[in-house]
Amino acid sequence: MNFAKMLRSNGNADALVIDDTVFTYNDLADTVDRWSEFYRREGVTDTSVVGLRGHYSADLCGAFISLYDLGAVIVPFSPDTPAEKLQSFTEVAQLSTLHDLGTSDITHLSASTDSPHRFYEQLRTAHHAGLVLFSSGTTGRSKGSVLDLSKLVARYGDRRRARRTLAFMQLDHIGGVNTILHTLSLGGSVVTISGERTPDDVFSTVQSRGVDTLPVTPTFLTMSVVAGAVERYDLSSLKLITYGTEPMPVSTLSRVTELLPDVTLKQTYGLSELGIIPTRSKDDGSLWMKLGTDGFEYDIRDDVLWVRADTAMLGYLNAPNPFDEHGYFNTQDKVEVDGDYVRILGRDSDIINVGGEKVYPAEVESAILEVDDVREVIVCGRPSPIMGHVVVASVQAEAGTGGPELEQRILHHCNSTLEPYKVPMLIEFIDGRYVSERFKKLRSL
Repeated sequence: MNFAKMLRSNGNADALVIDDTVFTYNDLADTVDRWSEFYRREGVTDTSVVGLRGHYSADLCGAFISLYDLGAVIVPFSPDTPAEKLQSFTEVAQLSTLHDLGTSDITHLSASTDSPHRFYEQLRTAHHAGLVLFSSGTTGRSKGSVLDLSKLVARYGDRRRARRTLAFMQLDHIGGVNTILHTLSLGGSVVTISGERTPDDVFSTVQSRGVDTLPVTPTFLTMSVVAGAVERYDLSSLKLITYGTEPMPVSTLSRVTELLPDVTLKQTYGLSELGIIPTRSKDDGSLWMKLGTDGFEYDIRDDVLWVRADTAMLGYLNAPNPFDEHGYFNTQDKVEVDGDYVRILGRDSDIINVGGEKVYPAEVESAILEVDDVREVIVCGRPSPIMGHVVVASVQAEAGTGGPELEQRILHHCNSTLEPYKVPMLIEFIDGRYVSERFKKLRSL
């Protein structure tokens, strides 16, 4: 697909809403053409690996799309990426060019090796654009996934489902890339957040810009419910909330369903290594979902989900091949199965083994979130010489609360709703940041 040509076909319909400025599809197509001319003058071709850094803007989207049309390999970076990480990612990805839209700097780099990575050669042989996404590295070294961007884009195209979607994730995340390219390919409108990604800023933008689709994380929805932001705004335009990237607390899902009865809630499933898998939730208040089979196959092995996908990455730039001999990828997500439906329980590495019994943090977190004055909670295991591990809950309390009285209320509620081995042995009260830049819980506090 030539994206610029597709943009022109939508004429003067809204493509981007950036703060107070509306860019039509023709405006965005003009921006793409301008960047394409710029990149050609700079010598960018289908053999180039281009780092792209910047906040959401018409220029960032236009530059991204122009690089796609040129067939380059795109490596998007958040403007908040620390300098040390940026340097490391630049070397791992073998960048030929680094374009920082925030400073208007474009730097041509000397290749760290005369031999391009074999995954880049595969893309060039196929005449396909590429995408490199780095993991957050919260559980270890950041890994660079190489995806065939042309294959990802080819999956889009049902123009009957054009939506007005909020851009919640940045373009360095598979969710952010999916929001921009999917929405625009369907003739919809992408709306950026006016302000920071706080609950009030997000829902204020939904209200003022008539957003109908909101893709967020479970942690963000929990923050929004506790802060009362969902109730402070007119959200009558909102038709769909999608959530994924981590387990959803049942208590949060129930509360959002209650507060927004006319909004469809859909659990999504996607990984940088696989792309976005089509899903269908059993119902708005359910954590059970069907995984799409169009271009995807899955297998359950020892209660762990393995997936084979047409859009799967070619591989990691800086880690061993993660696929088995049949092309299946171990998602490391523990699941339950009920006929055609699966329910994500949590990462295999997050499960707490208490005296031989398995404890899933999401279940304990959901119970604790039901207690008044609890803003957020992160549950993890701590080694014990007797039990192997014990359950520890790190709680962020409402201002002015916390201490022994809240601790007793939490324990009382847990003892009445959970099996004894799931009840936290220790409750700690925490301040400060407990979520990543991608609005997932930081389990290593």
